[in-house]
Amino acid sequence: MNKVILLVEDNPSDEKLTLLAFQSCGVSNEIIVRRDGASALEYLQGPDAEASALPTVVLLDLKLPKVDGLEVLERIRAHARTRLLPVVILTSSLEEEDVMRSYVLGANAYVRKPVEFSEFLKAAQTLGLFWLLHNEPAPRLE
Repeated sequence: MNKVILLVEDNPSDEKLTLLAFQSCGVSNEIIVRRDGASALEYLQGPDAEASALPTVVLLDLKLPKVDGLEVLERIRAHARTRLLPVVILTSSLEEEDVMRSYVLGANAYVRKPVEFSEFLKAAQTLGLFWLLHNEPAPRLE
């Protein structure tokens, strides 16, 4: 089974940094990038979504155009197809309210983006190892 990562990130610099960090630590899985909340939801729940497999994990920024990350998370959890999909909030937000709301809405993890590349590299490696190699995904509900 091909394990795919969905990265929802609107900042081109953070997108490049994330892709470089995964590449640098040996994560060779396909990474699909969506740059706003609406296109992420279209990818996961749109009319063509049923034909494709769900990603293994969603890395979701909170501050997104069109539909913000918290609403994306809420809609992921409200939809039968994506309800059990692992969602990791990957954001620079230091707001406690964002952390609390993310968990209340069903986030599996909340990771603050490190500023230093070496720290970001460690975070990417840890995320990749856990979600792609160690985590046992929930069975698909039909």
